[in-house]
Amino acid sequence: MKVERLGDARVIMKNEGSRHNYFGWSTVTRLQNGKIAAVASGYRLGHVCPFGKAVISYSEDEGESFTVPAPVIDTVLDDRDAGILAFGDKSVMVTSFNNTRTFQRNYNNTYVRSPYVEGYLNGITDEEEVAVLGSTFRISNDCGVTFGEVKRCPVSSPHGPCVLSDGTVLWVGWLCTGDYREPEDEPFLQAYRVNPDGTCEYVGSIESVPTLRSEEPYAVEAADGTVICHIRVQGGGGLTDGRKFTLYQTESHDQGKTWTKPHQILSDFGGAPAHILRLADGTLISSYGYREAPYAIRVMFSKDNGKTWDTDHEIYVNGVHADLGYPSTVQLKNGDFLTVFYAHEKPDAPAVILAQKWRIAE
Repeated sequence: MKVERLGDARVIMKNEGSRHNYFGWSTVTRLQNGKIAAVASGYRLGHVCPFGKAVISYSEDEGESFTVPAPVIDTVLDDRDAGILAFGDKSVMVTSFNNTRTFQRNYNNTYVRSPYVEGYLNGITDEEEVAVLGSTFRISNDCGVTFGEVKRCPVSSPHGPCVLSDGTVLWVGWLCTGDYREPEDEPFLQAYRVNPDGTCEYVGSIESVPTLRSEEPYAVEAADGTVICHIRVQGGGGLTDGRKFTLYQTESHDQGKTWTKPHQILSDFGGAPAHILRLADGTLISSYGYREAPYAIRVMFSKDNGKTWDTDHEIYVNGVHADLGYPSTVQLKNGDFLTVFYAHEKPDAPAVILAQKWRIAE
């Protein structure tokens, strides 16, 4: 397969003129009413800060323009990765996660040293932190016009859950405890079912890759019923001792109860994390960030339900900053594609959310 870029990538979320001008970790989908919705973590000071919130923006013209991003999840903590899923007739789920005041304070003291951040964190009580800490989500039952209360799930993932052919909402994620440590007594990657009332039920677990960190998964059901999951895997120190930043794949043939042993599908530095889109003809498109120079957003294709992949097709090249990625893709009504991701346009500029249109040119 070959890809053809359609024009240049355009900024769809930013906040010029404000110190709260960093946006990252986005997801895009099509809603049941035909609109395209993009979510992200926005109005931030930087990569880690307590002011982040999960925001949503809508397009009624197939991605040509988007509304000003509005908060959906805005807890007292740093609301990070934003995912979105449209399911059922009118339901829309927006997901996020946050981390502890201690984690944020340590980051601030080490890298930022901002009294502005320290003062805000000092104003958060223990009770306020406990009430919202972890993986969060809100559900709308009117195509994303209004949202219900903030609920929590044991797992988190950058792009949120998927919906299976029988209507089951399956959330494959990493066990979210408010910091980045893997628990010693239970699997880090787990699958949960999200019920209509917002409760979450454990389904199954995925084996981590030994000696490396396995995180930020995303799953989709292929045309043959197999649930395909792509996992960000990284770790090691240097080229000769196992350093990686890549994608592994695992499959489930029983709706997430059991999973195959994860296997590597990209080169050691091939990029991550991923979002998978299934087309009407069964083709799978996995979008992922590439953080080696010159830094890019790439896609890969599978026409055999994830058994093999045609990899490393670049739809955007940044050449500026390795802090980019978390792409996701939606198909447009004319058959082209829109991929949404975050990147820095200049070395000293804050991260923004961009959208790139492209098509398959076979």
